[in-house]
Amino acid sequence: MFFLGEYRVTFTGQGRIIIPKKIREALGTEKTFTLTKGLDSCLSGFRNNDWEKAAKELLNASPLEMQKAETKRHLFSSAIIVEIDDQGRFVITKTLLSYAGLTSEAVIIGVGDHFEVWQPQRWQEYQKKLEKFKRPFGE
Repeated sequence: MFFLGEYRVTFTGQGRIIIPKKIREALGTEKTFTLTKGLDSCLSGFRNNDWEKAAKELLNASPLEMQKAETKRHLFSSAIIVEIDDQGRFVITKTLLSYAGLTSEAVIIGVGDHFEVWQPQRWQEYQKKLEKFKRPFGE
């Protein structure tokens, strides 16, 4: 199942938010997932088995490839296994909250093979930036 949609959520406690139902469904029956720093100052959430596959591919890269070495540092240094409680909530660590600029609200978006957690204003700015470069299909 793919991660789809855009959802605005409010924090229910210190760093705690509810995962939207469609995102929970895409996670499957697992009660945990991997959360890490994403690109563009957002957070990325992965099914644990998808994270492991992607991590193995990244680890197979030569350590001499600077871009991949930097990507490994960025992703692995912040990756955590997050537990989902019975109400569908999870807690984001202070380090990840700070990185993503999250305080009281977030936007969770599906990105196909993973989902992202954005600070609402950053998400809005990112969308505006994309609109400037967007061209109609066929051009």
